[in-house]
This record gives sequence, C-alpha cells and structure tokens, in this order.
Amino acid sequence: MPEQADGAEPLAATQKFDTSKPNVARIYDYLLGGMDHFAADRQAAEQLISLIPNVATLAKANRTFLAAAVRRVARDGIRQYLDIGAGLPTSPSVHECARAVVPGARVVYVDSDPVAVAQAQALLTGDGLIAIEGDARQPEAIMADSRLGALINLTEPVCVLLVSLLHFFSAAEADLIVGAFRQRMVPGSYLVISQGSGGDDVPSEDVQSSYRGEATLTGRPAAEIAAYFEGFELLAPGLVPVTEWAPAEQSLPQPPPQRQPEPTSAPATILGGVGRKSA
Repeated sequence: MPEQADGAEPLAATQKFDTSKPNVARIYDYLLGGMDHFAADRQAAEQLISLIPNVATLAKANRTFLAAAVRRVARDGIRQYLDIGAGLPTSPSVHECARAVVPGARVVYVDSDPVAVAQAQALLTGDGLIAIEGDARQPEAIMADSRLGALINLTEPVCVLLVSLLHFFSAAEADLIVGAFRQRMVPGSYLVISQGSGGDDVPSEDVQSSYRGEATLTGRPAAEIAAYFEGFELLAPGLVPVTEWAPAEQSLPQPPPQRQPEPTSAPATILGGVGRKSA
C-alpha cells in the first residue's frame, strides 16, 4: 500500500479509540519501522524487545516472507487473495506483490481492528481491492460477507493468508480458523501461514504482559504448525524459519524436508510455510 508522507499524522489518530492501550497491529507497525503507533504501543514494543531481542528482526523477516510467498503463489497464476488479520497498511502489500506478477489480482484485507480497516479503506484505490472488518474466530461469517463475495469466488482457487496471526489464539481457536478456511478452499488453492515458535527461555507471562491484556501470544512447535497444512503440499523449502524461506523460493512444490527433533529449549523464531491444496 502507499507509504504515508513524512510528518503526516497517522490516520488512526483521527479515529475514536483509546490510545493509552497498546494495539497488536500498531506494535507490529512499530517493529517494522512504521509511523502508525502511539506511546503505549512503543512502550509495549520496547518491552517485547527487552524480552525477545530479535523480535524486530523477526517481524521484518516475517513481512519479507509474506511478500515472497505472494509472489510465488502469483507465479502460478492465482488471482484471488484473502488476507486475514491484515493489520495496518504496510508496503509492499499483498496486492502490490501479487499485481507485479498478475495484473488485476483481487485482494480482500480482513482485520478485527476498525482503525486498521479504516486506514486500509482510505488508502486502497482502484478496482478489486477492499478492506472489511471481521473476526478471524468467525471464519464462516467472513466468507459469507457479501463484499468479499463480490470479489472472491471460493469455487475457484484462492490464496488464504494467515500471516503472524494464529499465535494470538488458543490452540482450539487456531484449529477452528484454519480448518474452516481449509475446508472451503478448492484444489489448486494456496495456504500461507507464519506462526511464532520457540522462545522457551522467555516466561510466557512476561510476553503476555507486554500486550497489557490486549492479546495473548502462544508459540507452537513445528509439528503442531505443520498440522495446519493437512491436505496441502508444502512448497520448498517447507516449514522453516521465515528468515530461511524467502531466499530459498523455488518454482515447484516439494515435500517438506526432514528436520531433526526440536531441542527442549528453542530460541524465539517465526516459522513460515506455503501449501498448495491437492486434488
């Protein structure tokens, strides 16, 4: 999405909401080096950095993974994209990456934060791009939204992105979210997921306190994340840290590589994978 001019007041500041509370999307924006955050968000982000020193690096690598994954999927001709938990507009965006390969690709951005949605709506121009408010925990309601239906035909292949989203939900909620989208996706569709993993040396309650009750954060082992891709072929290099995936883009789907069992204490990372639904 277009970058905001230097010195411009964040559009979020014009919305009615409590700036004294940190917000997941704005914390992420701060970690990415963006402009749309407030003192509470910066304080929360700095607390996260003190607990997980590489968290800003991981956030930027996660964004690079998203862009690389979309370009990879677009090279297979996918024209429909559904970005769940899209957050605040950040360039390069999903539609910028997809349209660089497939002009006219259609993208629906979904987020539960009305401020993020309002800002996206203000920045999106042209046909085939919309932002809508929706709760990831209600995937059927999202897919039933008439605005989504006007752009996305779920009887045709679609790319669903759940990037840096599922670790904000319990295991049961994450399974529900992924399962609902997975079931509705037709063969030839793509699923893009990144999820926090490891960080066993950092007490989870300390990480949760950074969000001040606005969100929980649950890292998951690789085996649990891999299960989200049931019925999908993982593209090379498989489910790996996002810092490894993007440079290793390859043109053909490959089975996931054999990986050694995880150590009992793993450093914080984000694992990412791209899967293609088989017939």
